[in-house]
Amino acid sequence: MYFCVVKTIYIVLGGLFLGLGIMGIFLPLLPTTPFLLLSAVLWLRSSPRLYHWLLNHKRFGPYIRDFMEYKAIPLRVKIISVSLVWITLLYCALFVARVWWLSLLFVLLAVGISWHILSYKTRK
Repeated sequence: MYFCVVKTIYIVLGGLFLGLGIMGIFLPLLPTTPFLLLSAVLWLRSSPRLYHWLLNHKRFGPYIRDFMEYKAIPLRVKIISVSLVWITLLYCALFVARVWWLSLLFVLLAVGISWHILSYKTRK
């Protein structure tokens, strides 16, 4: 009984994190790869079928395999990610924030996210 409940929770959480990972493709502040990796780990422990589906998926599989095997992010993904982060956060800093410290916070957030993305090896 306990095993079935935990397995079900892992499957549901894996789906939730997959959804967040998909949203991260379009929303620059939401990371894609960590959520996909979390989905893979949860499904590895609960559903081999879902785990293999995710690893062999046309779009998501390469993210996970590259990161698991090489701890690297493809150059194209780095460029797109960093560009979208800066476009979004600079827009917020210049046009959304009403006070100077919030604008500064947006810029510092962009620097931190960029540094994190660029700190990983580049996969060619």
